Amino acid sequence: MPSPLADPVQLPCGLVLPNRLSKAAMAELLAKTNQPNKPLSEAYSQWAQGGWGSILTGNVQVDVNHLGSPYDPALHQEYKGEASLIAQWKPYADVCQKHGTPTIVQICHPGRQSFRIAGYRGMFASTIAPSAIPISLGSGLIERLVSCVAWTAPREMTKGDIERVIRQFVDTARLMADAGFSGVELHGAHGYLIDQFLSGKTNIRNDEYGGTPEKRARFVLEILTEIRKAVPATFAIGIKLNSADHSSATFEETMTQIKLLVNAGIDFMEISGGTYEDPSMMGYSTSTSTPNSNTTPIKSERTAAREAFFLEFAKEVRARFPGLVLMLTGGFRSRVGAESAIRDGACDLVGIGRPAAIEPGFPLRLLDESVGDEEARLPLNKVPAPFYTRWLPKNIIGAGLETTYYSGQISRLARGLATFAPTWS
Repeated sequence: MPSPLADPVQLPCGLVLPNRLSKAAMAELLAKTNQPNKPLSEAYSQWAQGGWGSILTGNVQVDVNHLGSPYDPALHQEYKGEASLIAQWKPYADVCQKHGTPTIVQICHPGRQSFRIAGYRGMFASTIAPSAIPISLGSGLIERLVSCVAWTAPREMTKGDIERVIRQFVDTARLMADAGFSGVELHGAHGYLIDQFLSGKTNIRNDEYGGTPEKRARFVLEILTEIRKAVPATFAIGIKLNSADHSSATFEETMTQIKLLVNAGIDFMEISGGTYEDPSMMGYSTSTSTPNSNTTPIKSERTAAREAFFLEFAKEVRARFPGLVLMLTGGFRSRVGAESAIRDGACDLVGIGRPAAIEPGFPLRLLDESVGDEEARLPLNKVPAPFYTRWLPKNIIGAGLETTYYSGQISRLARGLATFAPTWS
């Protein structure tokens, strides 16, 4: 029987994804000048021929002054339709889609999570955030020291700051559309700026952008509305949102915000989770780490059986918003796990990240009916930690090791070299 993973999916904008497998966004760390370049294109040429139903790029930052990493591609200036900027981005779009795979650009602003060494604003300049709440990795001396060294204290955004960042999101989306990409995904997860506005933990404003779940959602809703006005009707606009452990009150607030996004006409929603303070998107959580281990996965027994990190949250979203196209990302390693999520009704699209860095043609194996279920899988160990990391915060070290390791594999893809799964030392 054909796998449900092979089914095409049509988004509300009309864009058709030829199957349900999406190469999820990962940090590439390849844009040394913060612009698209040959190494980035070479890596994506591998995924372009990998049989994916869609490709999501890593972060493209909307402001070169505020980067998530020193090597993120970014918008360097206000976009006014310049042919030179289109010419800079079009080869990247063409490579990604040369075999017909729709490619969606993840656009982002890190807000308070912009590292000191990332961005053109200077090492001592403040980051920006909805409220002036600094990042905290913990209350211990080492945790506080690492936080201070890694990030400057944020300042609360003014109304002018908010309007400027909204324009930057719109400019970036217009440039991606003009360059030929198939859509954009607003990064509203992992503690970045949109997520900071949505969360009552990081947004304590009492103006029109804070104070209630609806007001905290205004920032992203204005971004969505203005992008929709500026791009073709067939250009997809999605969003990545956090799934995290909620109290009943905050869970309902999240559902209220999702309803607003659905009503605003979002084309798809990707469910992920975690922040730098609690990196559950990498399979780590401060709530489950032990003092002597930085490799404690966050899966419950039931979730582990189905692989996905955020399955239960996605199923609740599906139950409340049955017409919303859902992508679930985090933890998928096999055909059986991916098919289970689809057949259970938890999602329409399966996002696959780290296996894609090891095997760029992973979908070809999952969709090949001649390959048995035992072979249609790619289990991955956690990246082993060097001994000297034992004194550092477990949450940030665990996530940092994973990001560094897999960006290294993406670099190998870009250079035409063989890739390797992590092994225990």
